[in-house]
Amino acid sequence: MSAKVSPHQALIYLMVLVSASDANMTDGELGEIGYIVQKFPVFRDFDPERLVVAAEEVGEILSADGGLDAVLELARSSIPAKLRETAYAVAVEVAAADSRVAQEELRVLELIRNKLEIDRLAAAAIERSARARHMTL
Repeated sequence: MSAKVSPHQALIYLMVLVSASDANMTDGELGEIGYIVQKFPVFRDFDPERLVVAAEEVGEILSADGGLDAVLELARSSIPAKLRETAYAVAVEVAAADSRVAQEELRVLELIRNKLEIDRLAAAAIERSARARHMTL
């Protein structure tokens, strides 16, 4: 395993990590990942056809011993500092996609926040913003 992947791959790895953290990747979460890859400016230069490949890659990493730590380290080393809040934001969007954030997802978000050194205030703003966007009547 190399010490770096593309920033796009690392962002996808984090989104899949959050979705898989509660052992239940919902249609809402998978749809949200697809939407983010299609619509968010950070993925403008990414071929959406590579999404499945990246998701399979992270699945393989996660299935190995120390997979969680490996994914978090890959994210830290591959995502430029200026995109770390964006990385946290896409992870939070996936967690918020099905209107119920499981304890496992909260714990993984905390690990991501700590590994990427996201300021608590910035994290709170990102989380509140995602919650507001995903509210329903």
